[in-house]
Amino acid sequence: MNLLARREHSLAELKRKLGQRFDAEELDAALEKLAKENLQSDERFAQSFTRERMLRGVGPLRIESELRQRGVKHAYIDHALNCVPTEEGLSWREVARDVLQRKFGDAPPADLPDKARRLRFLGYRGFGEEAAGLVPDVF
Repeated sequence: MNLLARREHSLAELKRKLGQRFDAEELDAALEKLAKENLQSDERFAQSFTRERMLRGVGPLRIESELRQRGVKHAYIDHALNCVPTEEGLSWREVARDVLQRKFGDAPPADLPDKARRLRFLGYRGFGEEAAGLVPDVF
């Protein structure tokens, strides 16, 4: 309960963190009880995690990868990636544009290496090819 009081956790995270201190059977029973009482929910965790990371400027590809590492089911990940931006009144393209503008300002890339640097930055942050259209061509 102390872990869940601080923030949402996925079921896999709780098993990993508590598995070293408690017997596996007791731990499974306790986690099942928490899920039944809706005190622990992977779906709620996925939405909370996605919202927090999106508002920090992280893209959907990176968020998806991080959620998979935390043991969240694919259906919950898809739902969170599709619903959270609309709930916040944003789109992934707007998030990418904001991140790009904060990092590089309004000036277009000066040359091809500068454009490549911006594209690498967007890729590292988890934005796919759809965000590449935000970086103007250099000619």
